[in-house]
Amino acid sequence: MSIGTKEQRREILDWFHLKENLYKVGGSIKRLRKAEALLWEGKISETQKVFGNISRSQAQKFCAYLEKHKQRIVDYNYYFSENICSIGSGAVESAIKQIDRRIKISGAQ
Repeated sequence: MSIGTKEQRREILDWFHLKENLYKVGGSIKRLRKAEALLWEGKISETQKVFGNISRSQAQKFCAYLEKHKQRIVDYNYYFSENICSIGSGAVESAIKQIDRRIKISGAQ
């Protein structure tokens, strides 16, 4: 189910999931932190360049992940500082779990 039309909404990739996929790359902590700082500002192509000379499959998979989701990656720093919207899906996921538990109560429909 979607809220509004495609033109009315902006889908944002959850910051937690983006970081989770970033750290699956492994390798140099310094490189990962640099990439995280770039992603926090929504700098996708600069982040891809950080991993451009690495032949490890995890790095290549992450660059493909960034390419696939580039329309959903925003300047998280701006969105967070301006309190425009949540950059994480934790609140929504928590609400879904609460609703799920309530539905499973005996006699609940």
